[in-house]
Amino acid sequence: MGKAIIFCAPSGSGKTTIVKHLLSNRSDLGFSISACTRDRRGRNEIDGKDYYFLSIDEFRKRIEEQAFVEWEEVYPGGYYGTMKSEIHRLWNEGKNVIFDVDVKGGLKLKEYFGEKALAIFVKVPSEEELEKRLRQRGTETEDSLSKRLFKVKFEMTFQDKFDVILLNDNLEESLVKAEELYDSFNSGALQIEEKPLRV
Repeated sequence: MGKAIIFCAPSGSGKTTIVKHLLSNRSDLGFSISACTRDRRGRNEIDGKDYYFLSIDEFRKRIEEQAFVEWEEVYPGGYYGTMKSEIHRLWNEGKNVIFDVDVKGGLKLKEYFGEKALAIFVKVPSEEELEKRLRQRGTETEDSLSKRLFKVKFEMTFQDKFDVILLNDNLEESLVKAEELYDSFNSGALQIEEKPLRV
């Protein structure tokens, strides 16, 4: 069995950038592809590469079969989850698994994998900075921005349940810190404490 590296953060914190960086710089890491029930967004999204696209009935059947490590109904009929078969696919390839998931999913994964997991919460310097980043994306309406920021406040309350809180106030430095954390955990040098390590 391999190990699991879990990245969680409010939207706009930079976690996806960090995860992509690690994947391109560590050949022993494999990305866990989630299953979902939403429609594909255009022709660019490929089944089995971006997501495993399932019908609602298929997803519910797999829930009954206990095929998921964790799953969540994010909105009515909108399911997302991590399949056990996906973890074993990567472990069988000799890779550790890296996750880019929401906070609730991340905590479920941390509980499932136990000491084989390193759960990292990526934090921005302030909610004001996060709002600025989300506005700069230009993809949010005032209403959707308001909902996202409300969710941010909620998600921030869970940060102390993670093994590491990574403050992303400088992306280049954060990428280096993420590499160091992974290497240290993978070698067994990083000791997981009850209180989160702040870096």
